[in-house]
Amino acid sequence: MRRVKMEGGVYHCMSRVVAGDYLLGEREKAVLCKQLWQVAEFCGVEILTYCIMSNHFHVLVRIPERVELSDVELLKRAEVLYFRDDDCLQVIRNVFANGDKEAIERVKEKLYARMYDVSGFMKELKQRFSIWYNKNHGRYGVFWADRFKSVLVEGKRFAVEMVAAYIDLNPVRAGIVNDPKDYRYSGYGEAMSGIDRSRKGLMKAVYEEDDWKGALTSYRQVLFGKGAVARKEGQGSIDDELAQNVLDKNGKLSKTELLYCRIRYFSNSVILGSKEFVRECYDSRKEYFDSQRRESKPKELIGGDWGKLRVLRGLRNVHGEC
Repeated sequence: MRRVKMEGGVYHCMSRVVAGDYLLGEREKAVLCKQLWQVAEFCGVEILTYCIMSNHFHVLVRIPERVELSDVELLKRAEVLYFRDDDCLQVIRNVFANGDKEAIERVKEKLYARMYDVSGFMKELKQRFSIWYNKNHGRYGVFWADRFKSVLVEGKRFAVEMVAAYIDLNPVRAGIVNDPKDYRYSGYGEAMSGIDRSRKGLMKAVYEEDDWKGALTSYRQVLFGKGAVARKEGQGSIDDELAQNVLDKNGKLSKTELLYCRIRYFSNSVILGSKEFVRECYDSRKEYFDSQRRESKPKELIGGDWGKLRVLRGLRNVHGEC
């Protein structure tokens, strides 16, 4: 199926290491984090939050509408991406310095083709990291498994906030930490350590105001419930079997409990948001889907208090995906 895209869209993207191998250690996570921000700056992508685990990563991004950049700004973007590739950067600099309009337009076209697009962003990021990893580990061949997964998320607060919290709770579900602030390779962990870029991203995701304290209070209530207290020692994800038993008996889990489960709605549902948002996106992009899915309608999420959230692709079993 073609990837569903829209201008100004918010996307939850996830990619896994080939064969699910745990190849991302501390150094690798740090490099991937650095490249994540570099590629985002080059592509003009806003990172709302992210989480890098040992065998996969998540990132929640907003793709702004495409804008025309000055030659000076384009060169600055190139310098962010190619600051160590002197040959490539020098070629770009020479083209702009020589003043050949046709040559400049060709270079600009190639640069713009990699900007303001979720596929271009993920392709650039995954390729750059694969090259770095293979070079530094004497390895060759593919590094990432298959194409990346993406869900188009409605840009309103509730939907984006829920997906952001699900991403930042990855290390808690994995039993690595009890409080997501203690995991350094995530947007929330960075924000709590004082990193301004991650604070700005989370404020856009959960509060939509330039007030970090207000955003933090609101977000921790989503992460931990009304008490906003970290889980006890040894508590990671809610046991899948226990959660499924509740669902099988037509029971419901609270919003906070749902976020501690591994739920595939956040990575497999294609489109996530209000009923109106899902319907509008589907109706305007029917050509993206095969004939068997041409009559799809927004579906309710099962298992708990999801508010007014709807998805395009319903799931028989909502568990089983990081």
